[in-house]
Amino acid sequence: MCGMLGGLLLSAVLIEGKIYFSETFGEGWQQRWRLSTWKEGHAEKMGKWQTSAGKWYRDEVEDAGLQTAEIMKFYAISASFEPFSNEGKELIVQYQAKYEKDLACGGGYLKLGPSTEDLSKFGDSTKYNIMFGPDQCNAEKRTHLIFRYGGRNFLKKAELPYKQEGEGLSHLYTLHLKPDNTVRVLVDLDKIYEGSLKDDWEMLPPREIADPKDQKPSDWLDEEMMEDPADVKPPDWVESKMMVDPKAGKPEEWDDEEDGEWDAPKIENPNFKGPWLPRKIPNPDYKGTWKARIVPNPDFSDDPDLYKYSDIGYVGFDVWQVKGGTIFDNIIITDSLKEAEDMAQKWKALREVEDAAKKNEDEAQAKAFEKAKAARAARSKENKAGDTKNEKKDEL
Repeated sequence: MCGMLGGLLLSAVLIEGKIYFSETFGEGWQQRWRLSTWKEGHAEKMGKWQTSAGKWYRDEVEDAGLQTAEIMKFYAISASFEPFSNEGKELIVQYQAKYEKDLACGGGYLKLGPSTEDLSKFGDSTKYNIMFGPDQCNAEKRTHLIFRYGGRNFLKKAELPYKQEGEGLSHLYTLHLKPDNTVRVLVDLDKIYEGSLKDDWEMLPPREIADPKDQKPSDWLDEEMMEDPADVKPPDWVESKMMVDPKAGKPEEWDDEEDGEWDAPKIENPNFKGPWLPRKIPNPDYKGTWKARIVPNPDFSDDPDLYKYSDIGYVGFDVWQVKGGTIFDNIIITDSLKEAEDMAQKWKALREVEDAAKKNEDEAQAKAFEKAKAARAARSKENKAGDTKNEKKDEL
């Protein structure tokens, strides 16, 4: 797995790369990040942040990240950096997310946006350029990848698969945006998507459309089947479900003037066959489903710069979480593929420790389960033996 990122990402090597932002949440992180108060007047809804390495780690200090510390809260925090443009450059956004416990419902994504003078109000309504990372609410799970273009946010037409599985395990998210408008997404160094902004985000109008002037001919028949004109309802076909009871007679004491007109009671018709429908036969004049001819879209205009953002100046987390406990770490924003790969080694070293710990925990739980199962079986056997002994005493 360690060579996967190199094999996938090193398709273009930059002579000179630059790290625009990097954060491992070591000493002084509080000065680099700004807590948000966007839920003004509802401070009780904003969750607290803390640093933690989680229950499994290689080095408690080195592996400490930024953690959501409470349940049922909104979390919003961001950091600014010197604004830059990705024009003509690779853009790699990479970070770790570890769910210490299943969120049930909540996000684990980050936002990358334009420079903002006051990030104290960073939150749901703040404009962003890119939103990237896992999101879930019960059974609905996805990896978000949203790009802003022309003042609108565009979701990928088909959702990216969700890969944030396993409590206590760190996952590495890598977004690689290229000047040729192609996108590559990796989770845990494995590629889960590679494609084009033009094809998969519908940022541009379609190149071709159905001709609005093309109308279906009035004599066009698009019904494949038709009623058989030769099929006639049989003369003895009975469609009435109910019939007058032939055995019923008006009572002798019935007075039409006082009691009104007498109606004979009805019973189910024994000859009822249901509504008659003529059989269907193929329509000899059927021409198929009509479709308007396809013509070039006059509103289509290509844009070779879909990928480009002239102003990138902050990164932040703005999420809602039911259970909390998520740890974010090792964020890097760069145009250097090698720098992203180097940062990924931190995740790889940590994940090896987490996988080993998870395996040990699973094995211990399995042994404990089997031990408890054996103990229950032994108690059941003793109880049955005791019952048999008592039954023999009763017989004596």
